[in-house]
Amino acid sequence: MRFGRRRRGYGSPLGSRLGGGGGQRRGGRIRWLPIVLFAVYGLYYYTSNQQVVPITGRTQLVDISREQEMALGLQSYRQILSRERIVRSGEVVEAVAEIGRRLAVAAAEDDPGFEWEFNVVDSPQANAFALPGGKVAVYTGLVPVAENVNGLAVVMGHEIAHAIARHGAERMAHQKLVQMGTMAAGMAFSDMDMGSQQMVMGALGVGAQYGVLLPFSRDHESEADYMGLIYLARACFDPTEAPRLWQRMGQASKGAPAEFMSTHPSHETRIRQFEQWMPKALEVRQQSCGARLDSEN
Repeated sequence: MRFGRRRRGYGSPLGSRLGGGGGQRRGGRIRWLPIVLFAVYGLYYYTSNQQVVPITGRTQLVDISREQEMALGLQSYRQILSRERIVRSGEVVEAVAEIGRRLAVAAAEDDPGFEWEFNVVDSPQANAFALPGGKVAVYTGLVPVAENVNGLAVVMGHEIAHAIARHGAERMAHQKLVQMGTMAAGMAFSDMDMGSQQMVMGALGVGAQYGVLLPFSRDHESEADYMGLIYLARACFDPTEAPRLWQRMGQASKGAPAEFMSTHPSHETRIRQFEQWMPKALEVRQQSCGARLDSEN
């Protein structure tokens, strides 16, 4: 991390001193001690809370146990379902249950012991979610866009991948780190006049949002896309439906924000990524389902 450069005419010949405020800045001095302490603690926090994501092998920052995460997931799931109208029977319910069962089996080697549960929610939203612990819900508004079981498997595999990859816990850890950095910056710039403080803190807030939190969120979405594609290929669904699904998603959701302002990659980015990953997905499907595919042909 760069702490700034000494400017001629400011500070002592030896440069900024910890706690001494360093060189003069517009509206006041910078206190370097909070920044140094945050840098040291942030490095310790990051290196001591490392996990590895299944399939991709990416190292991630997670600072709560799986048990805590699963308890939070179950609590949130119950709260959401208590407010929603659950569809108890019908063709869609049966399809979601069967797709979920097959995907859960395909993800079993990466599963930390989830108790899978699949529900259908009566809502016009074209959406689905999965929470830690294996609690999954599919909204009825997704069904017309998905069009078929393979389309549903693309979305459900993606959501299951989010839960297995612990993306929710990782986002919480990132937010904690940003909050700690914001507090350190607030103390570091406390000698500035109010106008200068607001300007600096506003710039830091925008930088954290667009330079840290949103890019990490988009990376999570892409990682869940890839993991979900592998799971649905292992479960013998058709991975080639993935780019077609996102073409339909793009047609159904007009007016999406620019990618750099969004928590999700653009539909075009997702389609391009799926096409890049498709040879691997088809290879996995052939390895996992070759005999079954041959018997169906």
